[in-house]
Amino acid sequence: MWEVTVWTPATGRFETSLVTDPYAHSLARNSERVQIVDLDDPALAPPGWTTFAKPALAAPEDAVLYELHVRDFSASDAAVPDSLRGTYLAFTLDTPGTRHLRALAEAGVTHVHLLPTFDFATVNEERAAWASPGDLAGLAPDGEEQQAAIGRVRARDGFNWGYDPFHFGVPEGSYATQPDGAARIIQFRRMVLALAGLGLRVVMDVVYNHAHAAGVAPQAVLDRIVPGYYHRLNADGAVENSTCCANTASEHAMMEHLMASDLVHWARHHRVDGFRFDLMGHHMKVNMERVRDTLRALTPVRDGVDGQAILLYGEGWDFGEVQGGRRGVNATQRNLAGTGIGTFNDRLRDAVRGGSPFSDRRQQGFATGLFTAPGELDRGGEGDRIRLLDLQDRIKVGLAGNLAAYRLTDRRGQPATGASLGGAGYAADPEECVNYVEAHDNETLWDKIAYAAPAATPLMERVRMQLLALAVPALAQGVPFFHAGGEILRSKSMDADSYDSGDWFNRVDWTLSINHWGMGLPPADKNRERWPQIRERLRRADLAPGREEIALAFGAFRDLLAVRRSSPLFRLRDAADVQARLGFLTHGPAQPPGVIAMALSDAVEGAPDLDPRWERIVVVFNATLEERRVAHPAFAQFPFELHPAQRAGRDPRVRAARVERGQAAVVVPPRTVAVFVAP
Repeated sequence: MWEVTVWTPATGRFETSLVTDPYAHSLARNSERVQIVDLDDPALAPPGWTTFAKPALAAPEDAVLYELHVRDFSASDAAVPDSLRGTYLAFTLDTPGTRHLRALAEAGVTHVHLLPTFDFATVNEERAAWASPGDLAGLAPDGEEQQAAIGRVRARDGFNWGYDPFHFGVPEGSYATQPDGAARIIQFRRMVLALAGLGLRVVMDVVYNHAHAAGVAPQAVLDRIVPGYYHRLNADGAVENSTCCANTASEHAMMEHLMASDLVHWARHHRVDGFRFDLMGHHMKVNMERVRDTLRALTPVRDGVDGQAILLYGEGWDFGEVQGGRRGVNATQRNLAGTGIGTFNDRLRDAVRGGSPFSDRRQQGFATGLFTAPGELDRGGEGDRIRLLDLQDRIKVGLAGNLAAYRLTDRRGQPATGASLGGAGYAADPEECVNYVEAHDNETLWDKIAYAAPAATPLMERVRMQLLALAVPALAQGVPFFHAGGEILRSKSMDADSYDSGDWFNRVDWTLSINHWGMGLPPADKNRERWPQIRERLRRADLAPGREEIALAFGAFRDLLAVRRSSPLFRLRDAADVQARLGFLTHGPAQPPGVIAMALSDAVEGAPDLDPRWERIVVVFNATLEERRVAHPAFAQFPFELHPAQRAGRDPRVRAARVERGQAAVVVPPRTVAVFVAP
């Protein structure tokens, strides 16, 4: 601890505080003391730490991201010993969970993106002190008792997402079997080693845009050392809190320095392969460019890591006191074009799912039945048809890496660019686009489908909707991102924000037996206004998939990843190549609503040959309830066939997709994504 005496505006007097070091690399239990350690000390290196190799990654566009919470991974896994559940060490075991991760890596996932694993403030690191909500099994699927029991202990249990930074540079102690000092360092490293052994790199979710507290609060680190400097203030001198907590001011030199030095520390000392920046739009563009350059300067010879292979991406949202560049050019989606830093593509997410996180959840999108299977809100009239075609244009831009300059024909038959379609396209390079349809925020994809699909939609058709949605980022240019469990139909019992909902609502079953649908009404504080809609859905046992449906989804998802991995045409590395090689066979006013046909070509005059197996690929996304035929002269001219990964895959419906050469057409079953290839 350090004793600091400073003038403190929050109290209007000099305050003497005992503070911890914001640059700390080791901590005692509950961050009560900083410990001085040499992170190069062999005693902190688990066996193999200094010699292991990371799985290869040739380019950012080759990455496939899988978002996972450390505690979700094993807290409810009966195959993990009680003492290791919810810990870093659970990743070192041979369990259904680690076998699941290995299967994903073999199919094409390259990185596990871990929700915050730095030291955060909201979980007591003394595991023996944790409270339990009790036995919730057997309660009503739409009951209030589960969330009430969790609410009574939520401040004292072992669960939180961790977006409340305490010390940026130390592994979180609640994920270690022993939170004091060296153990958390060694166990974090053992996790990184184990994931590499499964074929996976590691991305760390970092939260530099705010701290847990400011002023003289006991868990305020920065503000008790230099009051008013590290935090962004409003015109009245109060700390801004548009991020939910005490916003930091990365436009100030030493806050930027703290960010950069901390990122280098995680890359060098803990072999982290990428960083996802929470609310990145609250940082300045120049901050992100400087940390990018600092990390890229790391070399295997000098630093033990290749900085050129480190991924950088984040949430480029533009809101709060920084909106519109009011504090400087901030790190938003559009502003980061040309930097090589990725941002999440919410345009594609909303077009596929329907609505937005801020609209009525029952709104439909491309994969959830807009116009093609009208639900409670969207009734299928001409307005919905036009809206669906508009969404299809937006999805096409996303399939093309969300490039601002990408040229295409819009639904009206007019020339357009990504940027001209309502600003849908904003990237300058495919690596700057992180395509997704589901993340830890908001409802899971399965739960969104429960809102949006017509009530009479059969269970297996809901599985088809899920696979259709997942196929869009899986086969798009850019970097695909998937939330853990989406591939096995994960439900959080329709919880819109499970950040503090305990293990009960955040469980994942790696045995593929259950998806945790109908575990009770989700916590009232984030969901009560929708309880009437939720209740009528959760009480339906026919919406709970079983082993057959879950296994089908997992198998078909891996087939999609195998398709992506099979050809570099799905992983083009610059905008010029995307423009030259990617086009759409369905466009203009005559295109069928609910059908997108994307063509990829390796037969581009003057361009190098990229794919030794196939010259042409056509992907047909059929979101309708009927078999659809897509005609084009190429289907008669070239020997197209269904992709081998789908022809021999786990999805029986896609195997019915066929080529009709005499008709110069392909035929795709309902709610199916089929990939056709020609040598």
